[in-house]
Amino acid sequence: MIFALNSEQEAIQKMAREFTEKEIVPFAQDLDEKEEFPWEILRKLHEVGLANLAVPEEYGGPGIDSLSYSLIIEQLARGCAGVVVTSSANGNSLALFPLLLGGTEEQKERFLPPICEENKLVTFSLTEPGAGSDIGGIASTAKKDGNEYVINGAKCFITNASHAEYHTVFANTIDKDGAKKLSVFMVEPGTPGITIGKKEKKMGIRCSDTAEIFFEDVRVPQENMIGKEGDGKKLVMMTLDMARPSVGAISVGIAQAAFEAALEYSQGRVQFGQPICANQGIQFMLADMATQIEAARLLVYQASWLKDKFLHEKKPFTKKAAFAKMFASDVAMKVTTDAVQIFGGYGYIKDFPVEKYMRDAKIMQIFEGSNQIQRVVIANKLLGN
Repeated sequence: MIFALNSEQEAIQKMAREFTEKEIVPFAQDLDEKEEFPWEILRKLHEVGLANLAVPEEYGGPGIDSLSYSLIIEQLARGCAGVVVTSSANGNSLALFPLLLGGTEEQKERFLPPICEENKLVTFSLTEPGAGSDIGGIASTAKKDGNEYVINGAKCFITNASHAEYHTVFANTIDKDGAKKLSVFMVEPGTPGITIGKKEKKMGIRCSDTAEIFFEDVRVPQENMIGKEGDGKKLVMMTLDMARPSVGAISVGIAQAAFEAALEYSQGRVQFGQPICANQGIQFMLADMATQIEAARLLVYQASWLKDKFLHEKKPFTKKAAFAKMFASDVAMKVTTDAVQIFGGYGYIKDFPVEKYMRDAKIMQIFEGSNQIQRVVIANKLLGN
């Protein structure tokens, strides 16, 4: 068991940290305030090879291991969770995983290179008004019509919806007995019948675009179905497993940023004639914050390592992925709340970054299956269900 990063991973981590300090941190507050989509940062991430991290080299991605992937995400999240969610929802953890996991070689060669080379955005169109944690509630349909499927349905809370050109869409096909089978399709740019609805105004990750998408008689060629009819449930569950360590890494990045801000502030803020870090109450808070972040980081790194074992050896890691996502996001919420407390009244105003960290942290407990669902996943594994 080796806990040290290798030289390549250390270099990747350093590059991501330097990029964050130069290209994200100076703009994060303004992007949040204006709810401005971070196109310029996405372009620069693409230029330096920090986009579409999950895509193998042969399809135009960087072809890095899953631990390196998490190291990068953690560092970017120190700068702005909204930016990294925008990038991650694309080719880092969500939208392209059904294709990577269940697509044919022909589909991967057709879709992935243009997406990677041209820095195109892709949605993960799963969630619906009546189907969040319960994917059995998905109402969207895909009816077979000759060599095409006709998709109808409404999706909500879709990241990058207003700017994406490709859509990974989950909809129910109907077999000859009338039974619903969740299936997944790649919808290509320019396909008629797609309407973008209301853009959501959010508590946190405000520069990330979240909107509704409506599919009305959207015709998709049969060859754009990923896997077979009915493979949607399997592919969505596998995709969420793959995404959960990334949510954990983002959570660790947010928590680390909040901790660093609180530590620095506690050394400079003087009350009763001494820095507040001289008070044992503050020292204990800082010690707990640092310990919780380190524990979360280790769980995330372990889940990331196991993610590669799953990809290459098909070794299951569902429980460990749930551990990492649940624990790290809970830690992010706790640490950011404590950081605001250490800042006192200053922590509650927008002139200081910790209130943003706290707002950004909350969604991490909801993303990719709420933390209550993570506990269900873990309990099911413990009980052999």
